Amino acid sequence: MRYILASASPRRKELLKKTGISFETIPSSIEEKITKTVPSDIVMELAAQKAQAVFRALQPPSPDCGDAEDLTVIGADTIVVYRGEILGKPAHKSEAYDMLSMLSDRTHQVYTGVSLIVRKCGRTSVNTFYEKTDVTFYPVHKDDLRAYVESGDSLDKAGAYGIQGDFAIHVKEIRGDYNNVVGLPVGRLYQELQQLIYGPK
Repeated sequence: MRYILASASPRRKELLKKTGISFETIPSSIEEKITKTVPSDIVMELAAQKAQAVFRALQPPSPDCGDAEDLTVIGADTIVVYRGEILGKPAHKSEAYDMLSMLSDRTHQVYTGVSLIVRKCGRTSVNTFYEKTDVTFYPVHKDDLRAYVESGDSLDKAGAYGIQGDFAIHVKEIRGDYNNVVGLPVGRLYQELQQLIYGPK
């Protein structure tokens, strides 16, 4: 079985390595299109778009079993949501500061959608799911916010923070899968993958 991670995220790569699966990375280059409005639906839609784009690019010229290698493509997308508003990657430091100020002393949600496309002996199966984790921050002093934003760590992350980095000192409580907040619910992914490839236990 050839495994492909349809993402360039270094955090997702590190998490997927924990499964012991040997995989390649082929990031999707499609322009993402959101047609959904519910956060869980949005992340599943985006994850599916990424996985399908990479899967289509790797399709063999013939659908015959002898020509089609066994293949699994993993797509994922993560968003941060507060009171129904999706918080993407901040465009600049002042936006990052505003986001973190809003999340200080409050609870927000992190959604990650995962789409698995498995082709085994010419037959293709698809499973798309999501995980949601509640994250609560302590009250964060303005000086701490400024110092974190100035470090530059917030600019490439949805919601303007990385839970595995320096901002971890401000996390009061997590309800749900920690790895989901990092970017990939790897435990759920592994279980779903086992069922797709080998069938129910």
